[in-house]
Amino acid sequence: MSEDCGCPVGLTGANCADRVALVRRAFRLEWLTIGWMIVEAAVALTSGIAAGSLSVTAFGVDSVIELLSATVLIWRLSVEIRRGQVFAEEAEARASRIAGALLFGLAAYVAVSAVHGLWQHQEAEMSLPGLAVTGLAIPIMYWLSRRKLAVAEALGSKAMRADAMESLTCGYLSVVVVIGLVAQWLAGAWWIDAVTSLAIVGFLVKEGREAWSGKSCGCCEPAAAG
Repeated sequence: MSEDCGCPVGLTGANCADRVALVRRAFRLEWLTIGWMIVEAAVALTSGIAAGSLSVTAFGVDSVIELLSATVLIWRLSVEIRRGQVFAEEAEARASRIAGALLFGLAAYVAVSAVHGLWQHQEAEMSLPGLAVTGLAIPIMYWLSRRKLAVAEALGSKAMRADAMESLTCGYLSVVVVIGLVAQWLAGAWWIDAVTSLAIVGFLVKEGREAWSGKSCGCCEPAAAG
């Protein structure tokens, strides 16, 4: 099989076409992610800083990390399209480690921000733009994460699985932000967004370790190999 097909050695015909179709589907998902993350990051950071909202600002930082992760995946997929899966293995390892590092960075930021907010009794003002963008992120990130996980399993890509988990985490954070802002607005519960944010740190660290070490839960073995 020729390398420019983007298939592993020994795959021909329909198997080759199937893998190329999966890679192109992954491309579309990552470009959709980049487009939404640009909007999400801009709105969340601007409105979060303006309102002095820790949770909305943290959500904006998460959006920037997700944007970087999607960019890394675009690079990894480009290597496979140009040079084939054999040459993409090295890119896969690098992309997986970068995705793991980004997950660690996100976990550290969430933990530090939450502890700082609790220590300072930091209360966020209601941010309507922040509430709107986080509310929209819930269904969007759920849809993206499920599609990415399915493609990651079919491709056997740990890096894309890590990226999918970042998308899922972004969705979880959006739920946290919405609940925190509404609860604080209705009941004056200034601490709720910080406490609920801490609950996902362990999840982030676990996924980061798997991506960094190159291990997975077993769901991402190449489908074509069997």
